[in-house]
Amino acid sequence: MRESRSEVAVGAAVLIAAVAFLAYGLQAAGLRSAGGGYEVTASFRSVEGVNPGTDVRMSGVSIGQVADVQLDLTNFRAVTRMVIRDGIPLPDDSSAVVASEGLLGGTFVEIMPGGSMDNLVPGAEIIDTQGAVSLLNLLTQFVAGGGSTDTGSP
Repeated sequence: MRESRSEVAVGAAVLIAAVAFLAYGLQAAGLRSAGGGYEVTASFRSVEGVNPGTDVRMSGVSIGQVADVQLDLTNFRAVTRMVIRDGIPLPDDSSAVVASEGLLGGTFVEIMPGGSMDNLVPGAEIIDTQGAVSLLNLLTQFVAGGGSTDTGSP
């Protein structure tokens, strides 16, 4: 009888831990209900490291999240839907860049506001974009091209 009670207690503890991990995972993935916000889209050449739930930032401050990333089969670009918090206007000439926090940091979408007096409306597209830069490609170019800057003098 004692063994069955301890087995039930351990089972309950494991179940509670599993539910807690599931709740954390849904929150981290951005699948929880976000408050108010409006959607904008942007088309990138590469969104390496960007997934639903990725931060959208302006001046280093989180202003929203990526809601969805899909491949546009007509031009083979990654179309990203982003939800921006209500109350944060984006000038209609803003640009979007896939940026990294550093060598070991995560990826996020940085919005750089433009100077226009008109703001993006819900559902609008950010036209000026810059995709992710592959760190591996940069390192390969640096190593392969390291000797090409030699002036030829001994």
